[in-house]
Amino acid sequence: MKGIIEEVLITHSEIKKRCKELGEEVTKDYAGKRLVLVCLLKGSVPFTTELSLNINLDVELEFLRASSYNGTNSKGEVKIDYFFTDSLEGKDVLIVEDIIDTGLTLDVVVRELKKMNPKSLEIIALLNKKDVKTDLKLKPKYVGFDIPNKFVIGFGLDYNELYRNLNFIGVLKKEVYGG
Repeated sequence: MKGIIEEVLITHSEIKKRCKELGEEVTKDYAGKRLVLVCLLKGSVPFTTELSLNINLDVELEFLRASSYNGTNSKGEVKIDYFFTDSLEGKDVLIVEDIIDTGLTLDVVVRELKKMNPKSLEIIALLNKKDVKTDLKLKPKYVGFDIPNKFVIGFGLDYNELYRNLNFIGVLKKEVYGG
């Protein structure tokens, strides 16, 4: 693995610390409410897990798979598969996203979930590429880290389904993906 990482952007301890802080914010903001976390598969699984361990509320977990990437490039279309056990109607929903890049996938997800008539709908993202312009109509309420526009892997983020298991966020060397 040493040969694939250009640099470590965010360490595991920094991720855990930030998830604790975000969990405390979410707990405060949703006090007295029953919150539904919608985890976007597959990349958001580690973030959803760490975040949920730090939310001191009754929390439901639902899963949705939205895909638009092939390697390092967006395919330009979004495919959505739902794995819901219950309706979102009338519920407070927090979409858990691993990274906001172009915002294309997330924008489609938000539009689809709004059709389910949740009481409220917000976004929490572990990473936000601060230098990438997005056309998101619903901006994230919570962001873990702003990062530069580099291709990152680890803590759920992948390159062709690999490297999700790294416990840190690292920049993938361009030689690996031909960038």
